[in-house]
Amino acid sequence: MQLKKRVYTLFDLLRIPFATAPLPMSFLAASSLARSAVPSLQVLAVAAFIDTALGVVGGTAALSAVYPRAAAVAALVGFSWISDQINRFAITRVRLRLYAGLRSACIEKRTRLMARHIENPDTWDLISRVCEKPEEKIGEGTNEWFGLVSTLLTVAGLLAILFTRIWWAAIAVVGVSVPLLMLSVRAGRAGYDAEKETARMKRKTRYLATVLKDRDNVEERSVFGYTDHMDDRWHEEYEHARKTELKVNARWFVRMKGGGLLVALLSVVIAGILLPPVVNGTLSLGLYFAIVNAVFGLVQSISWTLVNQTKQLSKSREYFRDLTEFVALEETPDAVEPPGPAPVFSTLEFRTVSFAYPGTERLILDGLSFSAEAGRHYALVGINGAGKTTVTKLLTGLYPEYDGEILLNGRELRTYTEPERKAFFSVVFQDFARYGIPLKDNIAVGSAHRAGDERLSEVLRDAGLDQTAQALSQGWETPLGKIRKEGQDLSGGEWQRVAMARAMANPAPVRILDEPTAALDPISESRIYEEYGRMSAGKTTFFISHRLGSAALADEILVIDGGRLAERGTHPALMAQNGLYAK
Repeated sequence: MQLKKRVYTLFDLLRIPFATAPLPMSFLAASSLARSAVPSLQVLAVAAFIDTALGVVGGTAALSAVYPRAAAVAALVGFSWISDQINRFAITRVRLRLYAGLRSACIEKRTRLMARHIENPDTWDLISRVCEKPEEKIGEGTNEWFGLVSTLLTVAGLLAILFTRIWWAAIAVVGVSVPLLMLSVRAGRAGYDAEKETARMKRKTRYLATVLKDRDNVEERSVFGYTDHMDDRWHEEYEHARKTELKVNARWFVRMKGGGLLVALLSVVIAGILLPPVVNGTLSLGLYFAIVNAVFGLVQSISWTLVNQTKQLSKSREYFRDLTEFVALEETPDAVEPPGPAPVFSTLEFRTVSFAYPGTERLILDGLSFSAEAGRHYALVGINGAGKTTVTKLLTGLYPEYDGEILLNGRELRTYTEPERKAFFSVVFQDFARYGIPLKDNIAVGSAHRAGDERLSEVLRDAGLDQTAQALSQGWETPLGKIRKEGQDLSGGEWQRVAMARAMANPAPVRILDEPTAALDPISESRIYEEYGRMSAGKTTFFISHRLGSAALADEILVIDGGRLAERGTHPALMAQNGLYAK
């Protein structure tokens, strides 16, 4: 399933599920039509049963005449019960299909989004609203859509019965109900607006809940004892969101149910007006019950069922507006395509590159210029915020909105396709991923072309992980982390080596280490950089760090300050200059 760029409407509550689960949806459609006739038929069947039963008591009808009418009532009740059970099964099937289709479609769309949307809080709230349990939001809307059609047909049948017996009562019920339905539409819109308003609060509560229960935080929870403080913050955010939604829902509930009470009072008045004809004998008791049942059925359908269905569909309409906005977000072309074959790298040049993150005015890079040649090791150093990581983000194509030129092999970086650009770079980020999968697969994900076991074994040895693999219960097939029962965790240093091995498995000619060792002490960091430099012989490597110890291992050091190249040279040369690097 793929979410296409178009305008989504309430009709997609049928279109999407029918495309995902055609057979269960066809049954639900047929069942809804059949069930909509049951209330009207029940009113007539019960009326006929009562009149016949009274006739038997009065001696005007034979006892045998009661049986078929009683059987008709029982058959209608049985049909309602059986179809309800089968409907639940069909709805479950639809939900499961929607779960698989919609969640994968949302994930695929998110992987194609441009980085500026991911890092924008407002856009992220939109993504959260659309992609959080989409199968429930569309599934519930589909149920309400079928329910609305069924309810409207039921109301039409009951109104027809009422109109043929007492026409003015049918008109009165409709006249009172129309404003009630208009209120329900506004209530649904207000309810969804309240959910949008509280989206950021809910996101905070989810994060705080992770801090309170995630295993990665257990040591700091024990050492610092922040559980009560975080729990208070979680409760504060949760209560704020809950009260905001409750206030809106309660206000509209009172308004709608006030209108529903008016409809109920009208039905009581109609029932009272019809009593004299029953006493006078001009209206049979069975027909009286038929009319009263029709009136009360209308009250139930209009003031409760129909109002709630209209309210939910109004919320669904607002959801589809968000979905339309979500699918319209700009994507990175070919973002999910794997890298192409490893190209030959010769030169890289930044020419007066300036860049500010979207939504901000401060230039992170301000006329940065430098060049790099194949086969050399470079260190990008500078204080935090100097723009070092931003260089990585531009090289990897996350942000194409820069001024100036970035020339890769003499060609502007933005003219490369995504697979072509990916093929040039292998990156180890500071916050590298720790996958809860076997050690072998943890390394293999770095190779888009799936390196064979022989190559992975070589990488494992080069990264110094061969002894680590031997110590694991199932060797390199052992799942890492604690997600699985047989899983085993690694030390921080071992995880660092796994991340670097992942980068080494990638045949890209340019390797970038963006402060992946920031959590280590300087001696351990220097040792890992030294080993990585040795293992990257013949490759072009960029070491990014705000520490200077590892910079001494590079062939050339680029000192970035204020988004510009402040100094350049070897470690001894820069120390001799006694400039920014030396200080």
